[in-house]
Amino acid sequence: MTRKLKIGITCYPTLGGSGVVATELGKLLAERGHEIHFITHSMPFRLGKYHKNIFFHEVEVNDYYVFRYPPYDLSLASKMAQVATMQQLDVLHVHYAIPHAVCAYLAKQMMNNGLKTVTTLHGTDITVLAQDESLKDLIRLAIHQSDAVTAVSKDLIHETRRLLDIVTPIDLTYNFVDKRVYYPREVGSLRVDYADPNEKILMHISNFRPVKRVTDVIDIFHRVQEVMPAKLLLVGEGPELSKMQCKIKNMGLENSVVFLGKQEDVAQVISLADVLLLPSEKESFGLVALEAMACGVPTIGSRAGGIPELVVHGETGFLSDIGDVADMAQHVIALLKDEEMHQRFKAACMERARHEFCNDVITMQYEDIYYRVLGIARESDLAQQSVAICND
Repeated sequence: MTRKLKIGITCYPTLGGSGVVATELGKLLAERGHEIHFITHSMPFRLGKYHKNIFFHEVEVNDYYVFRYPPYDLSLASKMAQVATMQQLDVLHVHYAIPHAVCAYLAKQMMNNGLKTVTTLHGTDITVLAQDESLKDLIRLAIHQSDAVTAVSKDLIHETRRLLDIVTPIDLTYNFVDKRVYYPREVGSLRVDYADPNEKILMHISNFRPVKRVTDVIDIFHRVQEVMPAKLLLVGEGPELSKMQCKIKNMGLENSVVFLGKQEDVAQVISLADVLLLPSEKESFGLVALEAMACGVPTIGSRAGGIPELVVHGETGFLSDIGDVADMAQHVIALLKDEEMHQRFKAACMERARHEFCNDVITMQYEDIYYRVLGIARESDLAQQSVAICND
C-alpha cells in the first residue's frame, strides 16, 4: 500500500471559492487516510465539526508596537515551519501565490530539510495581483520555488504564462464538488416561499464584487420578467450591494427580487433555481456554476476565463459575450419556455458534474502530484478504483 502522507494546507479560511476547494480537498484527503494540518489565521468556515485525521493550527500575529501593519505573512511562514517540524509534514499545499506560496518558500528556507511545497493558483492572484508591477517578481519567485504548481483552468494557466513569462510546468487540476453533498434537493416546500407555481426562479450567487457584473444580473432579469413571470434570488453580500438595491428600486423590481444574504447550505439553495446567472467579466473557473451543475441547474453566463471549460454551450447552459445582457436574457427565455430542453439540460448538467469534475478523480490528481514531488511510486490500482467510484 502506498504510504499515507502528512499534508499541511494553507488557504484563505473565509468565504471564497479557493477556501472552499482547499477545505473540501483536505476533508477528502483525510477520508483517504492522510493526516491533514490546516495552517491559517482562523478555522476554515467549511471545516466545521470534528473530522478524523484533520488538525487546525492558528496563526497568531505579533502586535509589536513598531509595526504599522501586523506582519501576518511573517507569522504565517514561521507557523508553517513550526508545524512542519513538529508534525513532520511531507508536503505544504498552499492555495494562492500571494502571500501563501511566498510564506511556504520562507518556511522551506528556515527548515532546509527537504519539505516539499505545492502551490495552487486560483485566479485573482494572477489575473489581478500579477498585473501589479510591484508584485510580479514576488509572484514569479513563489511559483519558481514551488516543487509543483497547479491551476484550476486552462485559461488560468494561459494567463499565468502570459503575464509572468512562466515556463515552469503547471498541472491542470479543475475544481470539484463532492457528489455526496451536491445533488438536486427536494425543495418544493421551500420554493413556495419565494415564487408562485407559475413563476420561474433565476439565481445569482457571488461576493457582489464589480468583476461579477451584478448589475447585469438585474438587467437580464428585467428583460426576462417582461416576457414571463419570474423571481430573482440573490445570494451573497459585497461592495456592489447598495448599487444593486438602488437599481432594483429604480426599475420597480422590489417585489420580484429577494436578497438571501450569505448561505452555507449552497446545494439546498441552488436547488430552488431554474437557472443560474453568471455574467462575470473575469472568472478563473466559476465554482458556483459547477455547484449549480451538480444540482441540475443550467448556467447562463459569459465567455470569460474558465467558464467555457465548465459550461458546454447548448448542452449544460448558454454563453454570451461579456456584457451582452440582451443575448443572455434571450437564452434564459428560450431555455425556460421549452420544458423538454430544460429537462435535457438538467440531466446533462448532472452527468457532466458527476463524471468530468468528480471529487474522487480530482483528489487522486492532487495525490499523484504529492507523490510525484516526493519521489514515491504509488499503486496503479488506486486510480482505477477511484474512476470506478465516479462511475457508480
